[in-house]
Amino acid sequence: MASRKNGSVARERLSRDTIVDGAIALADAEGLDAVTIRRLAQDHKVTPMALYWHFKDKGELLDGIAERLFADVRLPVPSRKPWPEQLRAILEALSDALRPHPAVAGLVSDRVLSSEAGLIVAERTLALLRHAGLSTEQAAQVGGYLLNAVAMLVTTEPGREYGPDSEARDDAIRRKTASLSGLPLRRYPSIVSSANVLAACPSPDAYFRLGLDMLIAGVTATAEQGSVAANPA
Repeated sequence: MASRKNGSVARERLSRDTIVDGAIALADAEGLDAVTIRRLAQDHKVTPMALYWHFKDKGELLDGIAERLFADVRLPVPSRKPWPEQLRAILEALSDALRPHPAVAGLVSDRVLSSEAGLIVAERTLALLRHAGLSTEQAAQVGGYLLNAVAMLVTTEPGREYGPDSEARDDAIRRKTASLSGLPLRRYPSIVSSANVLAACPSPDAYFRLGLDMLIAGVTATAEQGSVAANPA
């Protein structure tokens, strides 16, 4: 009887949101591989069964993390601004939600249609791409590419691979910068001159602005090509 009562109390104390919060915090600190049902149960001082009440396996837990990331996307209010500006605002909102959690950002790529929060982001994006003149097929393909690209910007930001510990990170960056700077100058002049930028991102904000600039430019060019093809001179 006591065991059953304790299990009931644990389920009440451990909400789905609480578990997802803990999973994201653990991934932020130790990486996605550290996120397991057993580890989260230990962290919350409960048995794994208390978590299985909400998530039957790790796959469902990862779905829940992705759902939270999409829920954190603060979509801009629809406006009459040119579609490239509106699309950029959506991509900025997406990157703002993903940037604090690079260890789990890659989960969104194939889970956008698996939750209400993801469907809302997808619908707004596809509607804008259709408004830009892309066909239904093109809009779906470009929309998927944009989502993957924003997630990749977050997960591959130069220097991110060194981890959250600032001292260890600085040491790793210095070593990589020295290694690249020490390459034969005559053979690798461009790499040597860019050593500090290749080792780590000097300005993350500038890095993401440039990435979004390139994405919007690519979509704009695609839309313009489609317009020319549909209305040849």
